[in-house]
Amino acid sequence: LTSFGYKYGIPNESDIQIDMRFIPNPYYVKSLRKLTGNNKKVSSYVLKFDITKKFLKDFVGLVEDLVPGYIKEGKYHLNVAVGCTGGAHRSVAISEALGAHLRALGQTVSVTHRDIAIEEASWPFRRAK
Repeated sequence: LTSFGYKYGIPNESDIQIDMRFIPNPYYVKSLRKLTGNNKKVSSYVLKFDITKKFLKDFVGLVEDLVPGYIKEGKYHLNVAVGCTGGAHRSVAISEALGAHLRALGQTVSVTHRDIAIEEASWPFRRAK
């Protein structure tokens, strides 16, 4: 799983790309703006919405259905790119949540956040993560 920001381009190595810009954006909540999706306050905000809960359930089910087909075709890596506008809030929180769900199902998962440092560096008067 790789979180990314659309404003920095889609990761070339992705097999599947999913867009999280349908979830309410914590960037517009003043107290959450300078935090990232790795912060409990931001992840709680992102994960509290019914639409987010439904997406996680449905997407984990889709991955469960796809993985055996990928293995049968000799593919042992599935690169999923999870995007939002800047790559620091929604995509990070969702990538971490998806990783946790998939690990609980016995999948080997790595999660990276491609653009989080770029976003943080652009924020004036940064606060702690």
